[in-house]
Amino acid sequence: MKLHWSPRSPFVRKVMIVAHERGLIDRISCVRTVAATAKPHAELMKDNPLSKIPTLVLADGTVIYDSPVICEYLDSLDDAPKLFPAELGARLTALRRQALGDGFLDMMVLLRDERARQHPSDAHKASAAARKAAVLISLEQEADALAATPFGIGHIAIGCALSYLDFRYADEDWRKAHPRIAGWHGTFAARPSVRATEPVDDA
Repeated sequence: MKLHWSPRSPFVRKVMIVAHERGLIDRISCVRTVAATAKPHAELMKDNPLSKIPTLVLADGTVIYDSPVICEYLDSLDDAPKLFPAELGARLTALRRQALGDGFLDMMVLLRDERARQHPSDAHKASAAARKAAVLISLEQEADALAATPFGIGHIAIGCALSYLDFRYADEDWRKAHPRIAGWHGTFAARPSVRATEPVDDA
């Protein structure tokens, strides 16, 4: 399997954590692909017309994107314990948590792009700040439930989002006001799959 990959993408990191957790990392060939919002990638668009990563190309040429779909595909490949629960209630909780983590990441990536503009929008920055605060309050309230639930795709998405805050917004101390989710994130960050996928800012 070929994965269009970047060491800085939090969505790629989700996929890589799943691959490590499921023992599939040796079956994936990573191809360094720079997918900038303002500059479409011609080669990537041959596989994914959205010019976005992660994009997974299977041996038979089948192309899979984006991270939730790739993660669920990898989770289906053998009979190991699943990261996507089968039971409906647990599955809905896991998918909701994944949506929260992914949505939080989307917002933080877009905010970073907005801040880099010559004339960033104050309204967009204020909106992102309000939503960021709401997400962290929600996660603080759910921290104990996260810790009590078997590790799965929701944990990975939320963990990657909080790690992205550390990577790209290191000047913001989100932990002080949110000690329970900060404690949970410390446990997440200690997992071997998470340590093996630490982002590298080499651009």
